Amino acid sequence: MRNLRGWLRMLACVFACAGAMLPAWAEAPVVGKPAPDFRLPDQDGKLHSLADFRGSWVVLYFYPKNDTPGCTTEACSFRDGYAQIRALGAEVVGVSVDDTASHLAFSKKHKLPFTLLADADGAVADRYGALTNLALIKFAKRQTFLIDPQGVLRQSWLKVDPDTHAAEVVAALRTLNPR
Repeated sequence: MRNLRGWLRMLACVFACAGAMLPAWAEAPVVGKPAPDFRLPDQDGKLHSLADFRGSWVVLYFYPKNDTPGCTTEACSFRDGYAQIRALGAEVVGVSVDDTASHLAFSKKHKLPFTLLADADGAVADRYGALTNLALIKFAKRQTFLIDPQGVLRQSWLKVDPDTHAAEVVAALRTLNPR
């Protein structure tokens, strides 16, 4: 029991001091400015860049981890709204620090019809201001960026409710890209 208390004290100290050990994070990109480019592998190992999506709206959503409750809810909501989103001229692209094999399993398990990108080192999440780095672990924050067909950021959601977010994105697309 004494040993456990010692470990808990040490862990508390690590988290209390973590702020001083962490690098400064990038700010989220500015609405109205070009969105940061990227080049990342998808769940099948194929490389994608933002330029590959020119001519389409892009729903670029960052999420913490495959197969966790909130991330699964969000992904399945985008899956369920995918036909609507595509009808509004947009592509859905999910990004996390998980690897391609994890993305492939997650995509197959939940029948996700869209691209999942593996940002293993967190560099792209960092450029979008969406990286959380807690010394020994890093993950993407749950944030979404709506990018127009010319690559300009049109809307961002820096706090997301996984249950309702896909509907918010559809509403924004209807406003910004009426068809």
